[in-house]
Amino acid sequence: MVSLDSTFGAAYIGVVIAGILHGVTCVQALYYFLHQTDGWGLKGIVTAVMVFDTIHQALISHTVYTYVISNYFNPAILNATVWSLLLEVLFNGFTALLVQGFLAMRVWHLSSRNIWLTGLVSSFVIGEFGCVVVFAVYALIHVHTFEELGALKALSITVNALAAAGDITITTALVCLLAQSRPRFANSRRMIKMLIIYSINTGLITTLCAIASLVSILAWGHTFIYITFFFCIGRLYSNSLLATLNARKRIRASGEGVNTTSDNQGMGFSLKDISSQSKAGTLGTKTSIGRVGLGSAFSGGGRHPTNISIKIDTTKEFATDDGRMASNEKDNDDSGSSKDSLTFQEMIHETTGSKEVV
Repeated sequence: MVSLDSTFGAAYIGVVIAGILHGVTCVQALYYFLHQTDGWGLKGIVTAVMVFDTIHQALISHTVYTYVISNYFNPAILNATVWSLLLEVLFNGFTALLVQGFLAMRVWHLSSRNIWLTGLVSSFVIGEFGCVVVFAVYALIHVHTFEELGALKALSITVNALAAAGDITITTALVCLLAQSRPRFANSRRMIKMLIIYSINTGLITTLCAIASLVSILAWGHTFIYITFFFCIGRLYSNSLLATLNARKRIRASGEGVNTTSDNQGMGFSLKDISSQSKAGTLGTKTSIGRVGLGSAFSGGGRHPTNISIKIDTTKEFATDDGRMASNEKDNDDSGSSKDSLTFQEMIHETTGSKEVV
């Protein structure tokens, strides 16, 4: 007698959790299309992920409904495989391919087009998708019972192992590449830290789910416990993609503001203010700091600050995920552009800038 708790009960739990995660995905997708201005390429990826995610949710819902509702009081159906249970594997694979492929492109850009590192990541992604296609096609043609499905256990283990290996490799590569960048400005360092945290969090969730599915199929292969995790992994991929895309503005905002080479921003002033005052001949014993709010940088009372940081306003260029270059000119004066603040460059013989992938 089949234990319903560890088989179709586990599948039912997976459908419920996947449905909840699909609702979260829909909310994130709505926010993305209302607030993000990416090109059609990236929007196409998000749209395709949402379509595959929705189809997958419909398929697994059909599977559980067929077993527990349509064939209620029909124990014979419990040993037969439903077509939707086999086909859903393919759409999970489509979602994983798009999301992992998107992250592989990030590795490609951050590594300055390192073909070996990107090739390693791509091998896991393509290998996983290839196994998924073989599994789905073979199962739809030759598998009619769960005993016959057991013959594909090795292929199921391979799919989960490649998924976990791919997620670990992508997360490790992104974290290492981001950690290697050593920006001089404190705000830029803060932005890099946030990128690392987001990379770890999004990659860790999908990795743990893939590992849980792998362990459960090895330890309890005669149950559907592994199906619980496999039903949810596609939702985690789509949510991690949308969370990454929707967090970009917040991460960029953390890198704006007063840039200094030290985390201590106790005193600073813009070269633009000094330049304009020196040209007018008004730079004397008292120079106004302005928005820093610390009064004057130099006073005639004999008190001299022990630590003065000179802030140079810069123009930042961000390489967007769809390949476009976005200029982010942040001027610390309420009038004029940040390029004007470099008119004092003949005195310092240096210009600064930054280029970051967010």
